[in-house]
Amino acid sequence: MAKPVVFVDGASGTTGLRIRERLGARDDLELFALPDDRRKDPAARRDALHSCDAAILCLPDDAAREAAALAGDSRAVLIDTSTAHRTAPGWTYGFAELEGGARRDAVRASRRIANPGCHASGFVALVEPLVRSGLLRLDALGGGGALSCFSLTGYTGGGKKMIAQYEASRDERDPLLAAPRLYGLSQAHKHLPEMVAQCSLSAPPAFCPVVADFPCGMEVLVPLPASALRGGADAVAAVYRETYGDGPVVRFAGGAGESEGGFLSAAAMAGCDSMEISLHGGESGRLVAVARFDNLGKGASGAAIQNLNLALGFPETAGLVLR
Repeated sequence: MAKPVVFVDGASGTTGLRIRERLGARDDLELFALPDDRRKDPAARRDALHSCDAAILCLPDDAAREAAALAGDSRAVLIDTSTAHRTAPGWTYGFAELEGGARRDAVRASRRIANPGCHASGFVALVEPLVRSGLLRLDALGGGGALSCFSLTGYTGGGKKMIAQYEASRDERDPLLAAPRLYGLSQAHKHLPEMVAQCSLSAPPAFCPVVADFPCGMEVLVPLPASALRGGADAVAAVYRETYGDGPVVRFAGGAGESEGGFLSAAAMAGCDSMEISLHGGESGRLVAVARFDNLGKGASGAAIQNLNLALGFPETAGLVLR
């Protein structure tokens, strides 16, 4: 039987490079990318999108929309890692663990899969199970605005330009890069629409993303207002345990942090494709839920490969680096 052909469209960015690295080590599929002199040729891309079994789009939003149009009615599985299709009709939001794992079947059946955003992956992983179970009362959130989210990320999520800024020699780079930097100040971050849609919110959370001087890793925190919960820490932990347990990719770790002396490093999952969910507080009456993962792992490339595996019938964790 012929191996499935996987076309990586736009393989030169950070997400595409890691996908190629992961898939290139496998012998159960054939990896394909256009040569540099043809990678922007619409005819060559159209042929590739119609002749492959699956295509992973590692492109800016407009180029991803163009690729989807070029694919047209192709039966190839398209997995878009951009923002372009995350709330678009006809596209499956590719976070397999959502809906208590029921989303996994939707991904398997889909030919058009939108890879989640990195920040959004952590927020949705923490909030969707609580909303779906009814434990988090949306009617007590003032239209959704009472939720907030703090997310700390490594600089590789900012692409080649940001990587070059952070990795320049110390005497050439801006000294302000030595400290964490808050961004998304307009409260119009591109991940907010999917956060709202996947968690059934009527308004986006107050979102505070921060980039810091480390390459890979992500830590997303969501405070859980006691006034909006139908239960305390044990009830929240029970929902996370039922949803994720000790899953192959996403797992519930209870109150992680003991092994780090009471700290939670945003780099704990760097280099791997796992996500760790933890819950903190309770004794004080205040709860904070935390998701830790790699911004290029479950936050990008790892999620794309997980979705590819499901859509093509491979074992879900094939080619992933898990912890």
